[in-house]
Amino acid sequence: MKQQQFALAAIRGSYRNFSEKEKKIADYILNDPRNIIHLTINQIADELGLAESTVFRFCQRLGFKGFQAFKIALAAEVVAPLKDIHEQIEEGDEVKTVAEKVFRSNIKTLEDTLQIIDEDALKQSVAAVLSARKIEFFGNGGSAMIAMDGYHKFVRLGLHVAMNMDAHLQLMSASQLTKGDVAIVISHSGSTRDVLEVLHVLKEKEVTIVCVTNFAKSPLSKEADIILYTLSEETDFRSEALASRIAQLSLIDALYTNVMIARGDEGKTALRHMREAMSQKRL
Repeated sequence: MKQQQFALAAIRGSYRNFSEKEKKIADYILNDPRNIIHLTINQIADELGLAESTVFRFCQRLGFKGFQAFKIALAAEVVAPLKDIHEQIEEGDEVKTVAEKVFRSNIKTLEDTLQIIDEDALKQSVAAVLSARKIEFFGNGGSAMIAMDGYHKFVRLGLHVAMNMDAHLQLMSASQLTKGDVAIVISHSGSTRDVLEVLHVLKEKEVTIVCVTNFAKSPLSKEADIILYTLSEETDFRSEALASRIAQLSLIDALYTNVMIARGDEGKTALRHMREAMSQKRL
């Protein structure tokens, strides 16, 4: 079962066993949980006059991998009451009504994911890409489409980028990567067999792994070096994976744009060369 259902309940259930510092953190969160999802661990620590490590250990004591995993769980819990407003599709709905609810659901997924973006993780991802010898995108099924979109964007930057749609080719290509390379692995669940096979090879080769995923406690998120989370909810007519792809695309866009800005004139030159080449395709 996903941990995101139990953030506030975990605090309340363990409260009497907390130390004074832990109770200080707990009170701060319980007083305004919605505000917490907009803050960084640094901001909370400064506000409470505590060390970041104290806040981090508090989250671990509750059963979360760290602050970011806790914040994802908290965000899912406090935004859950809005679900019926954004999407409650019924079989008798008109076509236009269904379309409106789907659009609102996608907007909600983007808003929820924006609330839990880890700025440090995004900065680390940008730095990793900029220093990489080679960048390769990995994804299977629906996530393969997101990985291909990532390749389509990043190849414009003049960087050494690759992506294979076939799972066997992904394994073969992963085996050729080295410590100086970056793998961007996209998986909603972070626990499919194909993804874990590639993950195993990447870890053996000491490749820097950036993952885009929805689940804080998955084999992929536990092993990745840098984690970019999405947040989406499942409904009777749409799976989480369908909604999360909008957030995945947006995270890749954010990463691409930041890398483009960081590359400055080099990025602009590469983009100009790409546009000149593609102009031959226009009549």
